[in-house]
Amino acid sequence: MTRRRRQFDASFKLEVVRMVRDQGLSVSEVCRSMERAWLRPSWR
Repeated sequence: MTRRRRQFDASFKLEVVRMVRDQGLSVSEVCRSMERAWLRPSWR
C-alpha cells in the first residue's frame, strides 16, 4: 500500500512563504502550525 503524496495549490504555498518572511517564523514553526491545521478536519 503506497501513500499518496500531498499536493498544495499556489495560494497555500504563498501563505506559507508569507508566514516565514513577514512573521519571522522558522520553516519548522510554520510546518508544525500547518500540520495542526491539516489534522483538524480529519478529527470530525
